[in-house]
Amino acid sequence: MPKPLLFLDVDGVLNPVCPHPDAGFDTHTLLGYSVLLSARHGAWLRELSATYELVWATTWEEHANTHIAPAIGLPPLPFVRFTGYVPQPGDPRVPLMQLFSARKWAPLLRYADGRPFAWVDDVIPSRLVRGSLWRRDRVLMPVDPGQGLERRHVDRLLARPPRAQARLTIKGSAAS
Repeated sequence: MPKPLLFLDVDGVLNPVCPHPDAGFDTHTLLGYSVLLSARHGAWLRELSATYELVWATTWEEHANTHIAPAIGLPPLPFVRFTGYVPQPGDPRVPLMQLFSARKWAPLLRYADGRPFAWVDDVIPSRLVRGSLWRRDRVLMPVDPGQGLERRHVDRLLARPPRAQARLTIKGSAAS
C-alpha cells in the first residue's frame, strides 16, 4: 500500500512572514523575492518522508524543486500543477467568497485520486477544515503564516497520518 501524500505549501509554511528571531531562518533571494528558509524544516520534512510521499502544493510549482528543495536539503519532489487548471466535471463546488482560498482544492483532490493525504498550507478555508475533522483519509492542517511550520505540526502528522477509509463489504459488494 502506498504512503499517504503530504501536500506542502511554501509561502507562509516554509517561508513564514515574521518568524521568531531565534527560529533559525536564513534569507535567500530566489526569483527576485526575499525568502526565509530554515534547514530545520528540511530535517523535519525528511523525517516526514518516512511516513508520507511529499508533494509540492505551491504556486512555486516546479520552481520549488529548483530553488526551495536544494536550499533546505530536499531532493526534487513531484508537484501539483495549479497554473492553468481548468475546472472539470465533478470538481467540488466552492462558495463564491472562498474562490481564492479554495483554488487549490480541486487540483489537490484530482492529484490524490482517492489516496489518503495531508495538506499543510496557510490558506485553507475553515469550511474545508471542519469538513475533514471526522475523515480518516485526509488531514487538513492550517499553519499560521507568521510563524510557519512548527514542530507541533510535524508531531501531529507523525502521530496520526491519514489512512484509507474503511470499506464495508455487504453481500459481496464494497461500499465506503
